Amino acid sequence: MAATAQSQVNPGHSVDDAHGPSGESRRDFLILAASAVGGVGVACTIWPFIDSLNPSRDTLALSSIEVDLSPVEVGQRLTVAWRGKPVFIDHRPPAEIKAADDVDVATLRDPQKDSDRVKKPEWLVIVGVCTHLGCIPLGQKQGDDRGQFGGWFCPCHGSTYDTSGRIRLGPAPLNLVVPPYDFTSDTAIKIG
Repeated sequence: MAATAQSQVNPGHSVDDAHGPSGESRRDFLILAASAVGGVGVACTIWPFIDSLNPSRDTLALSSIEVDLSPVEVGQRLTVAWRGKPVFIDHRPPAEIKAADDVDVATLRDPQKDSDRVKKPEWLVIVGVCTHLGCIPLGQKQGDDRGQFGGWFCPCHGSTYDTSGRIRLGPAPLNLVVPPYDFTSDTAIKIG
């Protein structure tokens, strides 16, 4: 009768249970230890897959590029690749600089002064990807349609940019992006 009373008070443990309450703490420890070892095993197994998602060395090497500007004449535009995107470098003549400066910023969809978009007025550096749907606008080659503002024209949907790469007409919501860059000398820049 005492054994049945003990079973009802503490179900799952009988009076004959040699481990008693300390069996629970051993079991808890074993479960915890097995879980920890299993977790470490899973982490070691999936780490190579997670690591494979990191950019490769050649991609990291392209995270910044240096561009020699000395061969680029006034009025000439150069295209370089940076992070898989075209970057337009425009050696602007005084007429283009004046046209960009004379714009009333209050009339722009994405208002930015030309002086906020350049580090030296004669050099404009922008990512050559239309901010509407990611097309590459025309205007880098001689004879390209540059639109009515003399900058760049995206023929896909008609977005027109001025000589500072600011959106003037069409569906594009934003100006062409200015990438991070610095002049390393008077005739060289580092993009990225």
